Amino acid sequence: MNPIALQIGQVTIYWYGILIVASVLVGAAVSIVQASKRAQDPEHVWNALLLCLILGIVGARIYHVFSISQGGAIGWPYYREHPNEAFKIWKGGLGLIGAIIGGSLGTIVYARLAKLPILTWLDISSYGFLIAQVIGRWGNYINQELYGPPTKLPWGISIDYGHRIIPFHNLQIYPLETRFHPVFLYESLWCLLGFILLWWLSARWRDRLLAGDVFWLTLIWYGVGRFALEYLRPDAWMWGPIAAAQVFCALFCLGSVVALVLQRRAHTDALTQTHTDKRVDERTDEPASMTESQDIP
Repeated sequence: MNPIALQIGQVTIYWYGILIVASVLVGAAVSIVQASKRAQDPEHVWNALLLCLILGIVGARIYHVFSISQGGAIGWPYYREHPNEAFKIWKGGLGLIGAIIGGSLGTIVYARLAKLPILTWLDISSYGFLIAQVIGRWGNYINQELYGPPTKLPWGISIDYGHRIIPFHNLQIYPLETRFHPVFLYESLWCLLGFILLWWLSARWRDRLLAGDVFWLTLIWYGVGRFALEYLRPDAWMWGPIAAAQVFCALFCLGSVVALVLQRRAHTDALTQTHTDKRVDERTDEPASMTESQDIP
């Protein structure tokens, strides 16, 4: 598929850019719906969006610049020798792990400045993130990137020679008709399933969910899926025997599980204390007994 959607004179519009814009707008629309369901002002979604995008892009770019791809893609060894190139985002190169960290930080900063409930707004942004991933990952299909090892499965995709990464550029071993795992598709479907499950969960068990639960569950869901998919990434940034993304995903999952446990424990303790205080108040308000209230002759 031609990556160029439209070209008018010197202006070139790429399908990747169209999909990214679409994913942001759909994600914002979904967040607006969730904000209304939580009795929050939907206007804050648009107000926070710019900050989240800026910090998300900065985080994604930093992650990419310091990465060292195993597939021969540009990374830290190149940027170390050409530091000015690190700022040329339009040439491509964004890491989603960094985007998650930066975007979450943007939500936290905005909510704090606007005096909004931080955990509630992290929940609201979680739905937007998942659905944005569902759409945005298809940009990788158009750019012929984010694919895995060869496969004979019927949904395998062809990759042009110019987009082959090491070692798949060897046509004697991997001829042009070789098909590869569409890792972008797996991640897109994983995020779609997570989006549906969390949307259903928030509707079905709304009274049982605490502020922040959806955010922690989103990190766990995405972390588990991304951790598994990294085994299909021959271009992964490796830290010894494990991919860097797997380390971050493991931290996402571990931190989220700890947060869920501590939050539930604090909630239970608060309820217990409330019931205890209520019983004490009820005893205090009881009328004195006849023996205590009458004088004994």
